[in-house]
Amino acid sequence: MLNDKVVLITGGTGSFGKALTKTVLSKYKPRKLIIYSRDELKQYEMQNQFNGSKYDFIRFFIGDVRDKERLYRAFDGVDYVIHAAALKQVPTAEYNPLEAVKTNILGAANILDAAIDQKVKKVIALSTDKAVNPINLYGATKLCSDKLFVAGNSYSGMEGTKFSVVRYGNVVGSRGSVIPLFLKMRETGELHITDPRMTRFWITLEQGVNFVLSSLEYMAGGEIFIPKIPSMRVMDLAKAICPKCKIKTIGIRPGEKLHEVLISEDDSRYALEYDNFYSIIPFFLEKGRYLFLGPNEGIPCPSDFRYASDTNSNWLNEQDLIDMIKNVPNG
Repeated sequence: MLNDKVVLITGGTGSFGKALTKTVLSKYKPRKLIIYSRDELKQYEMQNQFNGSKYDFIRFFIGDVRDKERLYRAFDGVDYVIHAAALKQVPTAEYNPLEAVKTNILGAANILDAAIDQKVKKVIALSTDKAVNPINLYGATKLCSDKLFVAGNSYSGMEGTKFSVVRYGNVVGSRGSVIPLFLKMRETGELHITDPRMTRFWITLEQGVNFVLSSLEYMAGGEIFIPKIPSMRVMDLAKAICPKCKIKTIGIRPGEKLHEVLISEDDSRYALEYDNFYSIIPFFLEKGRYLFLGPNEGIPCPSDFRYASDTNSNWLNEQDLIDMIKNVPNG
């Protein structure tokens, strides 16, 4: 799929971007791989990690998704864009709301314009479970971003750029993950949790990368792809990290949910189920063109279907979590 293609990753120096780069280099032979981000130090470190003499087709572009002119330059000749750039820390977005809007919403609009005008073939954007029925600003900005990318297919037309979205839950060990925080707390003998009833969807970086790449291959334009992933209880995670630690409940923080949702009842009217994922199709386009996306036909979900972390049928136990923690850096 990516052989002899020009691929650009926004936010390419982040946790996901680096993992995606490793996978692309191991499985494909792109003509050019462009790492687009605004952090020069992380780009320098990534250049040292991926030696230029071995990977002479990797390019590093300093740029911000807020800068439309820079995006136009970066997207010149690009076939596929994987949009991973975002301000995603919930407390940071609450305290700096306009900054989150500029990056997550206006940045998405810039990508739409640049991709269409530069004739990019496909764009797939990363979203989050917090975009479903959002109660914090980060989730609200990602909901707006998702809507922009879905509607972008109407702007580009049938033969133009195709836009789709991938939505999944918490990524094990990524920046902002609770695991590094718990590992640090473990040294004190006390773990702080917000609520013992809390549940979350859980996915590894590798699983996230592979799902994004498969969605990029199958996308027809306008879908929101959601993987079938397990849930975990925060108390099970705490016990897996430090079974002898004292647990202190500190209360749910502003903008935090008790449980997360990946497909709401309202979304279910447009959702199709496949073997390993769901797809929410855009209501303004024909349903028929989306019934066959990959290895099997999509089955319409019941109208009252809800895919939530507390009612999920797939759960991680303590041993599963222990095995995951072993693969977290510095964990």
